Amino acid sequence: MMSSSSREKITAGGLAASLAVVLGACGTTAPPPERAAVVAEPITVTYDGGVYVLDGKTLQVAEDLPLAGFNRLNPAGDDRHVLVSTATGFRVLDAAGAVLTDAEFAGAKPGHVVRHAGKTVLFADGTGEATTFDPAELGDGLPPTEVYRAPEPHHGVAIELANGELVITVGNEEERRGIAVLDAARKEIARNEDCPGVHGEATAQGETVVVGCENGALIYRDGEITKVTSPTEYGRIGNQAGSDASPIVLGDYKQDEHAELERPEQVSLIDTTNGTLRLVDIGTSYTFRSLARGAAGEALVLGTDGRIHQIDPVTAQVTRTIPVLDAWQEPLEWQQPRPAIFVRGGTAYVTDPGKKEIHAIDLASGERLATGSLPATPNELSGVQD
Repeated sequence: MMSSSSREKITAGGLAASLAVVLGACGTTAPPPERAAVVAEPITVTYDGGVYVLDGKTLQVAEDLPLAGFNRLNPAGDDRHVLVSTATGFRVLDAAGAVLTDAEFAGAKPGHVVRHAGKTVLFADGTGEATTFDPAELGDGLPPTEVYRAPEPHHGVAIELANGELVITVGNEEERRGIAVLDAARKEIARNEDCPGVHGEATAQGETVVVGCENGALIYRDGEITKVTSPTEYGRIGNQAGSDASPIVLGDYKQDEHAELERPEQVSLIDTTNGTLRLVDIGTSYTFRSLARGAAGEALVLGTDGRIHQIDPVTAQVTRTIPVLDAWQEPLEWQQPRPAIFVRGGTAYVTDPGKKEIHAIDLASGERLATGSLPATPNELSGVQD
C-alpha cells in the first residue's frame, strides 16, 4: 500500500489513531479497463462457491462468478459496482459489466460498508481501519483513499458526514462500548460510552446517525450525542435501516440476553427528533436480513410468515402486508442461508433459499414483477444503487 503521508496523533479525548491518505490502495493485479454495461440494473446474490449477477428486470442469471469462501455483499455507492467482502478485503465487483475485478481494498476481517453523502467507508475489524473513498471514482483500479485507524481493533463501523466528520465505534476485541465523533481534521469532538455491544449504523433525515446498543441506541446530530434507553432491561438493537425521507430509524429488538437464538416478533422505531423509542409487534419473527426502507421512508420487515410487513414509522402501525414466500424458519447459524430483502427505488427483491428463487415485488401495488430461478441456494443479496 502506497501512502503519501502517515502520522500518529492523539486527540483531546485521548483517541490515538493514525491517518493516511492512500494514493494507490492495496490490491492484487490491476483490473482490466472497465467494460461497457452489459447488465441492466444489476442485482447480486452469493451462493456457496460464487456470486450470481442478475438482470434487475428479468432476474435471469447474467453471469456466474466463482469465488470460494463465505462472502458478503454491499452496494459500493454508485450505479455500477458492488463490494464483495472476502477473507482478505473488500473486492470490487463490476456488476454492470458482470466481472469480478482483481481490485481489492485490503483489510483484515472486512466488516461493515457504509455509504453516505457521496462517500463510502469500509471498516476492517482486524485492524480497526476505516477506509474512505469516493465511489464515483471507482473504475480502472482503486480510487484514492483516506485511512483512519481506531486505537484498538474491534467489530465496528464508521460513517463520514457531509462536513467531513467521522462517527466511529469505540471498543476492542473483548468489548464494544460506544462511539466517538471526529472533526474533519480527525480531532475528537464528542464521545459516549454508554452503549454496550454497540453494533450497526443507520442515517436518518437531517443527517442524523443512529447506532444500536444492548440497552437502546445512540443518536448523533449537530455535534451532540443523545442516549435512547430500551424499555426493557436488556433491549438489544443490532441492525438498523434508515431513510433520508424519515427522521425515524427502523431497528431490530431482542430482549433475551441468554437465548441461543432469539426469534423476536417486535421491531424498534427510534425517533431522532425527540429521542424516543417505540416497539411494534408484527406478529411473526424476522432476522437481521429482514429490515429495509421504501422510497417514501416506509419501514419494511420481511417476516418468517413469508410476508413483507409495511409499517408507518410515524404511527407505528402495520399498514399492510405483502405475501411473497411460504413460511420459513431462521437457521441457528447466522452464516446459513435465509430469505433476504433488498430495496431499490420502488422495488423489493426477496430471495427464497428453499426454492432457489428470487422475486421482484412492486411495493406500490404489491404485485410480483418477476421471478428468477437460481442454480444454487442464494445467501447474501444486494445490488447497485440508483
